[in-house]
Amino acid sequence: MEKLITYFKLSKAELRKVIFPLKEQVRNAYITVFIVVAVISVFLALVDWIMSSIVSLVI
Repeated sequence: MEKLITYFKLSKAELRKVIFPLKEQVRNAYITVFIVVAVISVFLALVDWIMSSIVSLVI
């Protein structure tokens, strides 16, 4: 039982060391991820369209 109590005390001490992000930081990260995913999606759609056009011309 003492090991369990020690585990919880150490866990609580470690959680005090954690620095959680602010709302602004989370929002900025979300916007950045959204923009990167959108750009990559457009790029892949363009590559897919070009490749399918080339295959259509060959066939």
